[in-house]
Amino acid sequence: MSLETKLIGPLVLEPIFQERIWGERSLEPWFEKRGLEKPVGEAWLTAAECRIAAGSLKGATLGAAAVRFPELLGDEAAGGFPLLIKILFPREKLSVQVHPNDAQALAAGLPNGQGKTECWYVLSAEPGATVAVGFKKEMSLEEIRAAIADESLEEKMYQLPVKAGEMVYVEAGTVHAIGPGVVILETQQYSDVTYRLFDYGRARQLHLDEGLAVTRVTTGAEVFPAVDRGDRVELVRSDYFVVDKFEGDKDLGFEGELQLLIALGEGSSVEWAGGSMMLAKAQAVVLPGEGVGYRVSGVGEVVRVRR
Repeated sequence: MSLETKLIGPLVLEPIFQERIWGERSLEPWFEKRGLEKPVGEAWLTAAECRIAAGSLKGATLGAAAVRFPELLGDEAAGGFPLLIKILFPREKLSVQVHPNDAQALAAGLPNGQGKTECWYVLSAEPGATVAVGFKKEMSLEEIRAAIADESLEEKMYQLPVKAGEMVYVEAGTVHAIGPGVVILETQQYSDVTYRLFDYGRARQLHLDEGLAVTRVTTGAEVFPAVDRGDRVELVRSDYFVVDKFEGDKDLGFEGELQLLIALGEGSSVEWAGGSMMLAKAQAVVLPGEGVGYRVSGVGEVVRVRR
């Protein structure tokens, strides 16, 4: 490792807020944003365009930093930073949609040849809240196309009840939809390819042929059972990401791996050989995989994401 790549230390990212027609006009209590003129549906916490707000690379974008230090922040297969983390704020239903897997994305010539497997950690949920994943019973592609045409697709989808603190794993190819009544922390492969199958009459483009070509007629999407690892709770483990959470003091380990921290409350800090910093609520902190030990201290709940 060159001198330039030593001791980058934690990097705090400034979120990017994305306008969406289905979004909210208040993002409290996660962000101090209310009375917004236009609805915001997503806060992108680890987008390539996110500016580094604090740390040794302050002022650079995450994407530029990943190009400069690919062995610490990048991923050769992903062609840059490997994971996109968002917070979703749906006031209305999102479209019924589907995403390709890696092989399908590569065959279609999509950016970086990456599909989109994702997971949803439920930050809050109103009583009776559900997300739609897959179908109540197996359907053929012809039956799905017919249900789109007669606008009965939604009623044929399986409505999965969810509550705060649960994790839903959604593998690529799963037809899915998120509706109002939840706030979700989404971790996904770094791809923003979405094929809309049904959009409740809104004047947005649909992608029926592309979407049905990548649709799984059966799916393993489910509430992923949390596993108590003693010092942390593992929320999901897949080929693309591992997500866990913890509270209180913890030595993070995995010194040679890229890690991401998102504090869900106030009062936590991260310490390393070069100093310490507080973890701001709902703001991503990148810990480069440079062999430095990190320790989180405090009382708040923290979510960690790693490859």
